[in-house]
Amino acid sequence: MNAKSWKIIFADNYKMKKNLTIFAFLFGFFLVFSSVSGAAESASIRPTHIILEEIVQLLNDFQFDDAIALFETMDPEESASPHIMLLKASVLSSAGKTTDARSIAEEVSRAEPGNLDALFVLSAIEGAAGRTREQLAVLERIIQSDPENITALLDLASLHVQSRSINNAILCFDQVLEIDPENLDGLLGRAQLHRLQRDPHGAEELLNKAVVLYPQTASPYHERARLYRGMGFLAEALDDLDRAKELDLYDYWIAMDRGHTLLDLFMKAEALEDFERAAALRPRDFLAYVYIAGIKDDLKDHDGAGRAYEILAALNPDYYFGLEGHGLHSMRNGQWLEARDAFAEAYRRAPNEYYYALLAASSYMRVNVTGPRQFLNQAMTRIDRDSIEFFMFRLFFDLTGRTNTGENDMLLRIERETNEINKARMSFYMGQYYDIRGIPSMANRHYQQFKDMNFQSLPEWRLNEWILAERGLIFPY
Repeated sequence: MNAKSWKIIFADNYKMKKNLTIFAFLFGFFLVFSSVSGAAESASIRPTHIILEEIVQLLNDFQFDDAIALFETMDPEESASPHIMLLKASVLSSAGKTTDARSIAEEVSRAEPGNLDALFVLSAIEGAAGRTREQLAVLERIIQSDPENITALLDLASLHVQSRSINNAILCFDQVLEIDPENLDGLLGRAQLHRLQRDPHGAEELLNKAVVLYPQTASPYHERARLYRGMGFLAEALDDLDRAKELDLYDYWIAMDRGHTLLDLFMKAEALEDFERAAALRPRDFLAYVYIAGIKDDLKDHDGAGRAYEILAALNPDYYFGLEGHGLHSMRNGQWLEARDAFAEAYRRAPNEYYYALLAASSYMRVNVTGPRQFLNQAMTRIDRDSIEFFMFRLFFDLTGRTNTGENDMLLRIERETNEINKARMSFYMGQYYDIRGIPSMANRHYQQFKDMNFQSLPEWRLNEWILAERGLIFPY
C-alpha cells in the first residue's frame, strides 16, 4: 500500500474514532446521571437521566435537532452545570453546529481552566470543523497540563500524521509507549509509521506484540495483514484477515482488504463476496462497487456488472469510469437513452475524453438520427480541426443531416493513419456509423478490424466483443 492510500485509511479510522469518542462521552455522562437519585423529580421537570436516555436514542437515530431541543427541557440549574454544557457542546458538534458548540466549550474552559474534559471536547469540535491548527493548540494545552495524558498524545500523533509531520508523530507514539508499553493504539500507530518509513521488520515486531497482547481484538491482525500484503506474503496476509474477519465481521476495511488480497491470489469469486460484504456495510460508499463491477464483468455476469456500474455512477458521478461502465452496459442491453445520458455526463466531467461524446451521439442516433446534431457541433469546437477525430465527428454530424458525403474520405484517413490506437478506435466508430446507417455487413468488417488490432485496454473493446458475440462472429464474451 502506498503512502497516500495508507494516509486515507488512517484518516478514515481517525475520524471514526473521534465520533465514537463523542458518543462515549455522552454515554459516560448518562451513566453518571442515571446513578443520581432524586434529581429534578418535580411534577413540572422530568429527571435528567430520563432526558439523557432519550437524547441517546435520538442520537442513535441521527435526529440531532430533536436531541438538542431536549436540553431545553432540563432543570435550569443542572443544564448550567459544566458536565451538561459539555455534553450539549458534543451533541451540537455532532450535528455540525460547530460555532455554537465551540462557544459553549470555551465558556466552560474559561470558567474552569483546569477542566481537561472541556479541552477534550473543544479539541473534538475543532477537529470536526477541520481547524487543525486550533485543535493542535488545544491538545498541546492538555499535554502541558498533563504530560502523560495518553489520549491527548494519541490525538496529537494522529494530527501530525494527517499533516505529514511524521517525525513529530513518531515522538508522540514513542511517548505513549514509554508511558504504557502495552497501549494498543500506540503499538498500531507506531507500527504504521514503521511501514510508512519502509521498515517492515520494525512494524512486524510491534504488530506481533500486539497480536500476543490482544488475541481477541481484530485490529492487530488486520494491521499485520496489511503489512504482509505489502511485503508480498499473501498467504500470511489472508490468514490474518481470516482471523480479523472472525473477530469483527462488520469492519468495512477488513472486508475491503480481504477482497484485495483474494484478488492478488487470483481468487475473483471469493474476492467478490468480500467486496459485496463491504458494500452492504457501507452502501453509500462507492469504492466497493468499483471492484464489484469489474469482477462481475470478468466473471461474465454482465447484468450484475451493469447494475453495479449504475449504482457506482449514482453514488459518485465524479468517478466517470463508473459512468463509462454504465453507458457501455446500457448500450449492450439496447438501452440507448440511458447510454446517451451516461456518456454525455461522463463527457461533461472528462471533456478531454472525446470518445465519450461519440458514444453518447452513437447511442442517441439509434433512437433519433438527427437528435445529437447540436451536441456534436459543440463537441467539434473542442477538437483539433486537422485531427482524424475531428473528421469522425464530422462524419457523424453529417449523418445527423442525413448525408454521408465524408464517408470515403474517412475510410482513406483511417487507412493512412499511423497512430495505431487512433486507427483502431476509428475502425470501431466506423462500425458504429454503419450500424446506424443499417449496413451490418460493413459494420462487422470494421468491428473485426478493431478486434484484430487487439487494443484490449480501450473501453470500446468490451463493447466490440459483445457486438461480435451477439452476431455469432466470436465466442460469447
